[in-house]
Amino acid sequence: MGTYPKAIERLIRELAKLPGIGEKTAGRLAFHIINAPSQDVYGLSDALVAAKKNVRLCPQCYSITDKPMCDICADPERDKETVCVVEDTNDVFAIEKTKEYRGLYHVLHGAISPLEGIGPKDIKARELILRLEKEPIKEVIMATNPKPEGEATAVYLSQLILPAGIVVTRLAKGIPVGSDMEYIDEMTLVKAFEGRHSMGSE
Repeated sequence: MGTYPKAIERLIRELAKLPGIGEKTAGRLAFHIINAPSQDVYGLSDALVAAKKNVRLCPQCYSITDKPMCDICADPERDKETVCVVEDTNDVFAIEKTKEYRGLYHVLHGAISPLEGIGPKDIKARELILRLEKEPIKEVIMATNPKPEGEATAVYLSQLILPAGIVVTRLAKGIPVGSDMEYIDEMTLVKAFEGRHSMGSE
């Protein structure tokens, strides 16, 4: 990038920090931005700043929102006795697209992974347990990703929850092993919810 003006080099470096964006793609994006109409560039800049400034974690489920509480938690029509535990906020939106699940969510913001130094304290596990003590939850659905980290997280949490007499279920195995929830098609997710099984005997 030595032949580019410093402003372009900086823009490429910043764009390359985005997931899935390599240096070549960052370069193309940088020149697209430079050649775009000024109002489009300022619109993008304003949207980035506003999102960073206004989007926060919901104090109940830890999904993202720009309100005091997210729309799902604030919805009086949702099933308050069921909580679906997911790893990331994107998983919430993937499940919501199915229009089948009507309960609440709890976003862990990660999964237990000893190899990466991520333990229970590094995710929203404690917050989940405290929440279950306060809310009238009867079923917790473990919808962590079907990877070793997701499975380990589901088992760990179920062992903490089951003694409280709360039913803990796991999504059916129709979900491909090693996949991410946010990339699974809607029909597969629907069937996985329908075929979920109890973790009490595992």
